[in-house]
Amino acid sequence: MASPRRLSIAGLLPNMLTVGALCAGVTAIRFAIEGWYRTALLLILLAAVLDGLDGRVARLLRSESQIGAELDSLCDFVNFGVAPGLILWLWALQDMKSAGWIAVLIYVVSCLLRLARFNLGNRAIDKAAEKSGFQGVPSPAGAMLAFLPMFAAFSFGGTGQSLPGGVVAVYMALVGAAMIGRFPTPSFKKVTFEAQYVRYVVVGFAGLLAALLAYPWATLVALDLVYIAVVVVSLFRRPSDPEPLEEPTDGA
Repeated sequence: MASPRRLSIAGLLPNMLTVGALCAGVTAIRFAIEGWYRTALLLILLAAVLDGLDGRVARLLRSESQIGAELDSLCDFVNFGVAPGLILWLWALQDMKSAGWIAVLIYVVSCLLRLARFNLGNRAIDKAAEKSGFQGVPSPAGAMLAFLPMFAAFSFGGTGQSLPGGVVAVYMALVGAAMIGRFPTPSFKKVTFEAQYVRYVVVGFAGLLAALLAYPWATLVALDLVYIAVVVVSLFRRPSDPEPLEEPTDGA
């Protein structure tokens, strides 16, 4: 009789991070229902951090698995599709009734299609292929962009919506369209720089962390605007190389 397969705690750590991200995303919905919108946003940010860690930890520990990849994709749909849609609905779109809910559905379905296309591409590409960017806005970045109206409102000390519900609804739909778009968007994991500039990068990262701690909402607004500018530049840039492949692991 064959002995049962044994797994180490370290080997389960990537999946634990994924499940932790899911718990953060679902709990964010609960806090939004209770009116604690700032806490809800912080939990989504935590989910994004955990989502960025699980794939890297899996590669570091050499514990990648198909079930881990599926868990990551399903959790991304909840954390960056369903949760942002519901949080924005509760914050700004309830008074619009059906029109606001249509915007939520457009955003959530767009996230679903984006992840489905991402997963299909993962099965089709060569795992050894190099990658220079994404097609369309990745779902975690899409969620951060969708929250831009909330970041802006909170940066000025408000708690309620500062934009008309119709503007927020149209903006959500546009973010959804950006997620399913076929235009190239950059992958910052592939950014390289000369070794002599490492000290400046480290200092800049420390400054960013300090800004996030001191002025979190204004810093998130600035990061969103920078990312939008980068995406706009990529739209008008005509790449000479073939269309880049999708990332085979995380970052959908």
